[in-house]
Amino acid sequence: MTKKFLITLTMLVGLSTLVAACGTADPETITVVETVIVEVQGDTVEVEVPVGGELITIVARCRAKPPTEDWRCNNLLFGVAEVNADLEAAGDSRRVVLKTIQDNTGFGDIMQEFALAYEDGQAPDIVLTGHEFIGTEATAGRIVSIESMIADYPEFDNMIDGLWASVTFKGERWGIPQDTEARPIYWDMNLLASVPGWDAARVDGLAAEIEAGNFTLSDMLDAAEAAVGAGVVDAGMGFWMRPSNGTDFTGVYYAFGGETIDAETGTLVYDTVAGLKFYQFFERGLTGDGAHSFLTGDWGGSYHPNVSGGNVLFWAGGSWQWAEWADQWTGDLGGEAYQFENWGYALYPAGEAGGSASTLSHPLAYLVSAQSEHPDLALALIAKATTDEANTRHAINSTHLAILTTQASYEPYASAEFLASVTYMLDFSRFLPNNPNWGTYQQTTFDALSGVQAGELTAQEAVDFVVETLENQLGDEIIILG
Repeated sequence: MTKKFLITLTMLVGLSTLVAACGTADPETITVVETVIVEVQGDTVEVEVPVGGELITIVARCRAKPPTEDWRCNNLLFGVAEVNADLEAAGDSRRVVLKTIQDNTGFGDIMQEFALAYEDGQAPDIVLTGHEFIGTEATAGRIVSIESMIADYPEFDNMIDGLWASVTFKGERWGIPQDTEARPIYWDMNLLASVPGWDAARVDGLAAEIEAGNFTLSDMLDAAEAAVGAGVVDAGMGFWMRPSNGTDFTGVYYAFGGETIDAETGTLVYDTVAGLKFYQFFERGLTGDGAHSFLTGDWGGSYHPNVSGGNVLFWAGGSWQWAEWADQWTGDLGGEAYQFENWGYALYPAGEAGGSASTLSHPLAYLVSAQSEHPDLALALIAKATTDEANTRHAINSTHLAILTTQASYEPYASAEFLASVTYMLDFSRFLPNNPNWGTYQQTTFDALSGVQAGELTAQEAVDFVVETLENQLGDEIIILG
């Protein structure tokens, strides 16, 4: 459903006293009051600015895929009345209105837009983006550290402790997590039960075997290749990942024990041992019969219809895509009920025996611009969007996971079956590094993967390409291990 928001400003003129003898007002006693009318989905709130007070417009820029992710900025709108009530109670004469700019522009484009606006002195007060941009923006001086302000807002006390790592750069916190998610491995239970060596009992126990580290990525490709060999799925339909560059691939690198950043110095790290295992995994899958040449596909015409249509055995996807599939791809089959009945899901399996299952989470974060004249008010609005009620609205609508420890027992969240069933994955989460050179690192490792997929590079040649490119482009800003 489309959400419409209307913000209008009216001027009310109140007569504080009347001169009874002549029935006219003394001009010096006329009080001008600004009343902000904020209409949000039919709810109207009026806020009066006291005499001598200041009406402040905060601008927020949010990336959101409509309609499932609209609460990213809309929760800030809902917080306006609460912030103004707090200001009134504190005797603060300032009052806030909020202007939001929200669309599905890509993260990179949004941050380029932010940088250009900053150069012109027109940066928004709040920008919502992927946490991995914090290193770049903090280094450039375009966002402020909020480390010293966090304690002023009790809403942040309930943040899941592990999520703070995603917004920390050089020992300080630079943002507030807005949402997070898991990236599970999904499978079609009916197809898997038809693979030689598998039955319903083994299928039902797979998620637990993955969590325990007893089923590896190699085991998954074994099952995929067996499915192709038995005609359960067509060649190339055993295992799929996303069809374009993205964070999911780093999750596989982590599964093989890879590291991306040195915790003490903040310098990027590339592990050649883990990198070789990573490329060997894809070399086997992409050149054999077990996996699709997914880098040549697309989302709407290939990936979504095939993984949701009973054509693919295993696939990697996001927890947020569960709702998207139910709404857009399996609705005629029963939507979420169909998915629960026919699909399984779990953490990424360990890369090899002795390793640990994991998932890669990509929290989005509210960042406060260094050009904001009122960073305390920007953070106050963010605090009002960081509550059980507000974040659960977003979590349920978009199938994102809780960011607060208290959400697990908050009834609306706890009763959301899929969210409740994958929240445990947050205990296994890894994150992208907050480093200004991450874009170069991610693009280089993906370019090498594209070369493997095309048959132009072997796994070892891919590692050599990554090392040479990163050393040439980053110099002392990259540590090569192995």
